[in-house]
Amino acid sequence: MPSTRKIGTSRSRALRRNATDAEKALWRALKNIPVYGSHFRRQVPLGPYVADFACLKARLIIELDGGQHAEDEVAARDEHRTRWLESEGYRVMRFWNAELSKNMPGVLDTIYAGLYGSPQSEALALSTPPRPDGRPSLSRAG
Repeated sequence: MPSTRKIGTSRSRALRRNATDAEKALWRALKNIPVYGSHFRRQVPLGPYVADFACLKARLIIELDGGQHAEDEVAARDEHRTRWLESEGYRVMRFWNAELSKNMPGVLDTIYAGLYGSPQSEALALSTPPRPDGRPSLSRAG
């Protein structure tokens, strides 16, 4: 389990420089999803974790998982991480790398639905929903 200290930007920069092929592909594809009033960021430090992709204004996290995430110990860490992020008011969407490579349009439809309710919904400007506990956001960035 990670400590509760925040991750520094140098760690997230290193992760961006060493992105996997799946992360690179999704990053390019995310630019085609309209996110009015905000944007997606990659390798975003959030408390003791670094999220693969985040739209902070929509409080939506996207995680890409390779085969190692099927191992019990890694899956348990992922679950703990998801619970922590959700306790901070984020929604977490996880996709397998293989799912991304076989069905990118379906993954993008699911992400769009996570932002706007359904793949057929009209994309509107995002407003920041309140956190469940009423505390201010971890980041001022959108």
